Amino acid sequence: MLLLAGHGTAALAQIALLSGTDLDGWVTSRNANRHASEGGVEANSGIFIRCADSGAISPNSCYEVNIFDRREGLTYRTGAITDFAAPAAQINRGGQWNTYEIRAESTRLLVTLNGTVTADLEDSTHSEGPLTLQYFAGAVKFRNVQLTPLFDIG
Repeated sequence: MLLLAGHGTAALAQIALLSGTDLDGWVTSRNANRHASEGGVEANSGIFIRCADSGAISPNSCYEVNIFDRREGLTYRTGAITDFAAPAAQINRGGQWNTYEIRAESTRLLVTLNGTVTADLEDSTHSEGPLTLQYFAGAVKFRNVQLTPLFDIG
């Protein structure tokens, strides 16, 4: 699992969190073997957001936006928010670069994959915390990971 080590800005412009060429600014936890490779950083199976406890990252302490095309049924497939919202659409795009947009604003989480809304959730279970890239098995590559503040986080 890769954990973002903390960023702040006074501007409301995009902040590059991961270029796809190195792991600068990220902390590897749980003996994860993450590395930059062929224009992306390899990890697999999801993006955790608003993790209440950075020492115990799991779907119990964070929202997990899933990346798992081969999962049976829709409940935990790509685009789902694990244990909160099954994806509204089944998108099979393994082996190709994709664009995820995850908007977390107050109690609303909006997940969009390649322009298609996959989850739209109102929930207050997890209100703040870091962003992580999850390792489970196999390989998913991340590149051009960016954060756009919705307000001044000075």
